[in-house]
Amino acid sequence: MTFDFHHDGFEWLRDALPASLINAILQEVARDDEVNSGSGVRNAERKYATLKEWLAGGDLKRLACRYLEGAPQQVRTILFNKSPRKNWLVTWHQDRTVCVKARFDAPDWGPWSEKDGVMHVQPPIATLERMLAFRIHLDPTDESNGCLKVIPGSHREGLLSHERIQQVAASSKPLSCAARAGDILVMKPHLLHASSKGTAPNQRRILHVEFSDYPLPAGAQWVS
Repeated sequence: MTFDFHHDGFEWLRDALPASLINAILQEVARDDEVNSGSGVRNAERKYATLKEWLAGGDLKRLACRYLEGAPQQVRTILFNKSPRKNWLVTWHQDRTVCVKARFDAPDWGPWSEKDGVMHVQPPIATLERMLAFRIHLDPTDESNGCLKVIPGSHREGLLSHERIQQVAASSKPLSCAARAGDILVMKPHLLHASSKGTAPNQRRILHVEFSDYPLPAGAQWVS
């Protein structure tokens, strides 16, 4: 079945990364206790040389140009690892926050919070509509190790209340996003998504890279 990024809120790029690149990233990641004992690493491109070099090469940025009308900018990078030690459940939600270098005053931006020394804020829906997330699969994933689930088209409802999210989830048929290593799921951040705990958890490492072409208010800057 084929899905469309703009209509469905996501689409697949199968076998998008070569095995040689995946293996090089995993060799470096495997030596890091933080990702192997925890659930994820924020600003992962600053920690892993192989990842930094690949992202600096611009291949992923050029790919983002297919989906965004303006010049894309990389705005957030996280390496997730769902494993036997960290096997978590994520309920239905939308990714509604962005990361910026410092707090600023602008209409419709807020509430604000700080995580790991980085300012997070909920922007207007117009900002989220000009963003995308690449979920790059470094390991095979299916329902047994807690793959992502999405509700196609749910992004078209805009930002949803908690009650409305529950209604949409209860009345929709979710899609499980099984993937091979090297597959990329391209998705809108406010597409409804969730993941269950793995029933047979193993390493499920996902590189989550966000891009945006949204012009921030004067003086404001993205973190990346």
